[in-house]
Amino acid sequence: MALWDRIKESASTMQTQLNAKKNDLKSGGFRDASMAMCALVAAADGSIDAAERQRVASLIANNEVLQNFPADDLQRLFNDYCQKLTTDFDFGKVSLMQTIGKVQKKPTEARAVIQIGIVIGGADGNFDQSERAIVREACFALGIEPREFDV
Repeated sequence: MALWDRIKESASTMQTQLNAKKNDLKSGGFRDASMAMCALVAAADGSIDAAERQRVASLIANNEVLQNFPADDLQRLFNDYCQKLTTDFDFGKVSLMQTIGKVQKKPTEARAVIQIGIVIGGADGNFDQSERAIVREACFALGIEPREFDV
């Protein structure tokens, strides 16, 4: 199986798993951690260009699980988190990893945040090394073994 097909299949599998847990994923902590993950994946290479920001915003808006939350709230959080990363990537990254870490004691939410990162990162068919590295760091922030998600 080609790498492209494996990436698409993995993202699709993650989304199916997320959809099955949709009713368990309604907390503000999950919302905040998910948007932090999305911003980190969008900025994984150290910058966020307008096209990438728009692509991730569109994926957020169309994600069935994230539709548990008002779109305006998600957009505001995503933009705020992107701004933190744009202003000072290293400091912003530390802050967003702390936001992600807040769901550590809720295993369903913690794993769902990682799955969101994989879905967003793999949506374009290229889950690159910088995106994988961000997801691995988030796994460590949540006390999850990255091998569980093959990242």
